[in-house]
Amino acid sequence: MILRKGSCTIPLTINGETREVMARPGDSLLDVLRRQLGLTGAKAGCENGDCGACTVVMDGWPVKSCLVLAVEAEGHELLTVEGLKDTPLQQAFLDHHAFQCGFCTSGFLMASHALITRHPNADEYQMEHWLESNLCRCTSYAEIREALESLLPKAGAAETV
Repeated sequence: MILRKGSCTIPLTINGETREVMARPGDSLLDVLRRQLGLTGAKAGCENGDCGACTVVMDGWPVKSCLVLAVEAEGHELLTVEGLKDTPLQQAFLDHHAFQCGFCTSGFLMASHALITRHPNADEYQMEHWLESNLCRCTSYAEIREALESLLPKAGAAETV
């Protein structure tokens, strides 16, 4: 970390690539991802951790990037929805029409990716628990659940995400 007049340069490992960003102590990870790195998949919804539209994966766990300071992400592995390009999970969301307006989709994709990675044989309770941290105002919940279920029962699903 290099300090410069209230800001610091920090390295962030995002989608397998280390990138340097300038951040003030109070800058959220969401702001740095969107404004400095052009990774706009994480959406600024409520900006207080309620909606899940800003969800990214940090060290294999879903986190709300509006609640994480950019400086706290240094030294951690970050995955954004841009890092899920052309994956079976994205295809499952398409196949099951698991989106309407699309605003919440990236957050649901990231929560689903973390669930499949951590619990490839997740049951109904685990699935409900992991998805309840994200909100969809257009009510695509049934389709999101169907997309996720289409990947979970398969052996080795964690490898295909």
